[in-house]
Amino acid sequence: MILVYNFFLTLSCLILLPLIVPVVLVRKKYRGRTLERLGFRCGRIKNRRTSRSATGLTIWVHALSVGEVTSALPLVRAIRDDMDGVEIIFSAATRSGKQLADTIIAPHVDLICFSPLDLRFAVQRYVAAIKPDLFILVETDFWPNWLWSLNRKKIPALLVNGRISEKSFALYTRFSFLFKPMFQHFNLLSMQTAADAEKMIDLGVHADQVITLGNLKYDMDTADSSSNTINRPALDIAEKQKIWVCGSTHAGEETILFSAFARLAAETDLFLILAPRDIDRADELTDLARQYNLRPGKRTESPGKGGNVLILDTIGELASCYHLAHLAFVGGSLVSRGGHNPIEPAACAVPVLFGPHMDDFSEIARDLITCGGAEAVTAETLVKTASGILNNKNVHAAMARNAADLVNRHRGGMTRHLQAIHKLLEN
Repeated sequence: MILVYNFFLTLSCLILLPLIVPVVLVRKKYRGRTLERLGFRCGRIKNRRTSRSATGLTIWVHALSVGEVTSALPLVRAIRDDMDGVEIIFSAATRSGKQLADTIIAPHVDLICFSPLDLRFAVQRYVAAIKPDLFILVETDFWPNWLWSLNRKKIPALLVNGRISEKSFALYTRFSFLFKPMFQHFNLLSMQTAADAEKMIDLGVHADQVITLGNLKYDMDTADSSSNTINRPALDIAEKQKIWVCGSTHAGEETILFSAFARLAAETDLFLILAPRDIDRADELTDLARQYNLRPGKRTESPGKGGNVLILDTIGELASCYHLAHLAFVGGSLVSRGGHNPIEPAACAVPVLFGPHMDDFSEIARDLITCGGAEAVTAETLVKTASGILNNKNVHAAMARNAADLVNRHRGGMTRHLQAIHKLLEN
């Protein structure tokens, strides 16, 4: 099957080459990392110098983008604390993911790089340069040549924080001839929930290869997120103002959120921090906010006096903003994008709102609603629900407490992850 996959992959590359080359040359976001992802800059990996080589072991940790990098933070920190002599190489696939990794992951690893494209020669260059004793994939970003190359070299592979949405499950089932052997190349698949584990077994993976160890984000140290320059004075937010943080929003949601905020601000002294999933949309969102007679500014510019909306056009600061919030909204949920992880605001003891489209985090969303730490809203109910939380101290306090309690009850999975890592390294 890998030969068939590579035949069609090579054929597709040849057909698309005239289109790909101009895009790579013109667009800055691709130009800088393409040669590295093709494996032509592996020399810096081979020539790396590290003082952490006491055990002679190397672990390669990979995360796709911003969300996965955030999930990886407690893992790499725990590995470093538990196995100080191990060399850790960390890779990310996207520009924004690597930018965040350079900020929050760098203190805990020996090298950060872009990941290889799933071309056999590129993957083999990376594997030869890194020489990992263990490969750890965080959440998603499955590629046949990666897993085939690792398996061929008898390098154990571990999936952590695994999750399968209904949409992905349908895709994996439809093309099981490709995905089943790929998943079977993992030595161990650690899934977030029992439902995720059951889906993986239904796809044909042996039950002995699948375990449920929970979500790594439950073990995030929220103190880390509050230790930077995100504070009220830096953002020019008055102490008396309540703050509503809307995180990881998508196109189609901001119109609803700005409209709701304009109505809420008329009855409550409220400030809005909005963090779009794509920070390149910041100018667009600034213009959109003005259409609702709001006074927006961007994080990358000096905060203006008298503003009531901040567009967070930076990478890695959203978690810190949740520490300031009285209320949080998790994006990708009022539009059909599967939602984003609500654990970060819940861990900061912030009442959480999200829309009906939380498919990718359905169990976490369900648990937060059940415990009383979150509420699901629609475009029509958003204002009423938010107002009821912001203007009722008892309701606000109960939701904040319930959200934080849920996170605290689920902490502790990191110890089990470390045990799994040790076992794979010993085999």
